Amino acid sequence: MIVESPTKAKTIGKYLGPGYDVRATIGHLRDLPTRELGVDVERGFEPKYVTIKGKIKTLADLKKAAKTASTIYLATDPDREGEAIAWHVADQLKSAAPTHRILFHEITKEAIEEALRAPGAIDDRKVNAQQARRILDRLVGYKASPILWHSIKTGLSAGRVQTVALRLIVEREREIRAFTAQEYWTIEALCAKDGQAFEASLAKIGGHKPQLHSAEEAQKVVDAVRQMPFVVSKVEKRNRRKNPAAPFTTSTLQQEAAKKLGFSSRRTMRAAQDLYEGIDVGEDGAVGLITYMRTDSPEVSQTALASVRAFIGSNYAKPYLPPSPNLYKPKKSARVQGAHEAIRPTDVRRRPEQVQAYLEPDQYRLYQLIWQRFVASQMTPAVYDMTIVEFDLGEYLFRATGSVMVFDGYHVLYTEGREKEEGKTMDDLPPIPPLAVSDRVEVREITPSQHFTEPPPRYSEASLVKELEQLGIGRPSTYSAIISTLSAREYVKVEQRRFFPTELGEMVEKIMIGKFPEIFNVEFTSGMETELDRIEDGDLTWQRVLQDFYGPFNKALGAVDMNALVADAHGLSPQDLAKERCPKCGSAIELKTGRFGPYLACVKYKDTCDYVKSLRKARAPDRPTDQKCHLCASPMVIKTGRFGEFLACTTYPQCKGTRAIPLGIKCPKCIEGDLAERRTKRGKSFWGCVRYPACDFSTWNRPVPDTCAECGWVGMEKKMSKAEGETRTCLKCGNKVIVAEPEEVALA
Repeated sequence: MIVESPTKAKTIGKYLGPGYDVRATIGHLRDLPTRELGVDVERGFEPKYVTIKGKIKTLADLKKAAKTASTIYLATDPDREGEAIAWHVADQLKSAAPTHRILFHEITKEAIEEALRAPGAIDDRKVNAQQARRILDRLVGYKASPILWHSIKTGLSAGRVQTVALRLIVEREREIRAFTAQEYWTIEALCAKDGQAFEASLAKIGGHKPQLHSAEEAQKVVDAVRQMPFVVSKVEKRNRRKNPAAPFTTSTLQQEAAKKLGFSSRRTMRAAQDLYEGIDVGEDGAVGLITYMRTDSPEVSQTALASVRAFIGSNYAKPYLPPSPNLYKPKKSARVQGAHEAIRPTDVRRRPEQVQAYLEPDQYRLYQLIWQRFVASQMTPAVYDMTIVEFDLGEYLFRATGSVMVFDGYHVLYTEGREKEEGKTMDDLPPIPPLAVSDRVEVREITPSQHFTEPPPRYSEASLVKELEQLGIGRPSTYSAIISTLSAREYVKVEQRRFFPTELGEMVEKIMIGKFPEIFNVEFTSGMETELDRIEDGDLTWQRVLQDFYGPFNKALGAVDMNALVADAHGLSPQDLAKERCPKCGSAIELKTGRFGPYLACVKYKDTCDYVKSLRKARAPDRPTDQKCHLCASPMVIKTGRFGEFLACTTYPQCKGTRAIPLGIKCPKCIEGDLAERRTKRGKSFWGCVRYPACDFSTWNRPVPDTCAECGWVGMEKKMSKAEGETRTCLKCGNKVIVAEPEEVALA
């Protein structure tokens, strides 16, 4: 049996016993080559697949094992990616032994035995859909990225989906910059009845929504109503029910983990992968704790429904169990992975607290979230008594709205996370005292409050994932890779859990959207997902989809005037360039591109003239800081030098104190100093304690402000390698986690 991960292989091997040899591919074995396009456009987009560097031995071991096998089962993940891996493995093995494709959505003994009883064949339509996606991404990346290399700098990438996600972030930033705040005022009356205080707000003036834009206008209303009696003119009571949310899909899991746990999408999917593949929780070996974590469907099997209902009936009072199961249907767009179940515990009787001792902190917190959400999804609604009270003061109408939970329902176990911009819920409304029409209430205070309209909020991890899903951009299983790539390429930065586009990101977005508006837009990207779905359905051939895409794309590529593009990106006009002459020899000037981006050079450069001029922006002006000079205690400013930004004393040249800008990460050795970037005499970067030589801590790998799940220390080394991929290692305890597989790093 061939699976993808060693952990999964170990778990399954325990269930199957000595008659089976379970091997792992450790991800993809074959892919398009990294140093060439690898797609023959002229021959029907025929792909050239090669064995991934580092996987030659793995493939050889699989071939050797296949020679002695009586039957081969391909048990890679039950999605397009897994189908493609199975297809590549079968193609390379070419074994005489019967080869079957089996599918299971949870790693439990029962699920695996059931899959073995119903073996099938590789789904070529799924493979074709995945192949089309891979070739699309390769065409865009290899054909469009060189435009960024020539106009900005070498090494940048223009991903088909990541560029659209970047566009969303940049366009939101432009909205915020263009936003003009408008002043407005609200008026609240602090009232009381039988000693119980509550607030009533001005709801209408002359039958319309209040439009108060100055202190004078607000004060006029306050003066008019201050002496008026507040007599109840209307009381409306409503009984509201709040239904539990559906069990998690990939998207909702990522959103909720971001809101409630502060997890990035990648961190969420890493922990979920561990829980799915199997962990030893003291039950005679490893066991898969959750079902497959890549799914668009909130549906649950009848067996799981019966189990969770029995659990609720045994552990909670009768009112918490509805008379029939709560059923949840997938969205219309949840088409590719709709056959899967929702993400749920494989056994609801396995409570989080029972397995906590066996799990790492991230694994435990995510398992607890999944378990609680699943059990709560099959409980009864929470019930609220809502009361709306109005005070008609003639021209002015005040209104008070209150809410009281009369039955907690599923809230006994779970409450959804919310972000500020999502607004208030019934849980946020305070109770108001019992009131009847004609009751007069005490008015203790009437207060005008000044406000300003706010711009749309920047995307958080949760809101960006939600937006991508709603717009149909990519698939939920790809969101963590999309977001990680944007950060890794430094197109965006995250501050206070919000995405800000960097200057580089804005330039990339401007160039890509400007030159390929028909390719990097929401409608086209969303439509392409539909096309891929139709390939899987057999309605379209993958070659036809690629041909329809490549024609307009190639035409747009051919229309790019590189000199005009570079000039525009750097604020130059072709006319000005044509007029400019070399200040050394008087010859014409031309645009060139080097390792560090475009530059101007004499046409006789390297022949008889050495004139060059960088197009990189001039150094930014000094920026003040709250740092004090370590030599003279004067204020320090941020300056920009040959090797980037640094702190310098404001009294220069009297004092020549300089030092690196602290990263905001404490030294793990002395605890007192901050870590900062430093350089060797040869100019190579390393990171060390600012208290040197009192503290000699240093590392060659860049520290990042990630929190270690093992010891809680804020500060981990970021390292990229072909062998391990991208890793984070705690500076304090040495705990290492993989955040990107070697294949992802190589392809990036």
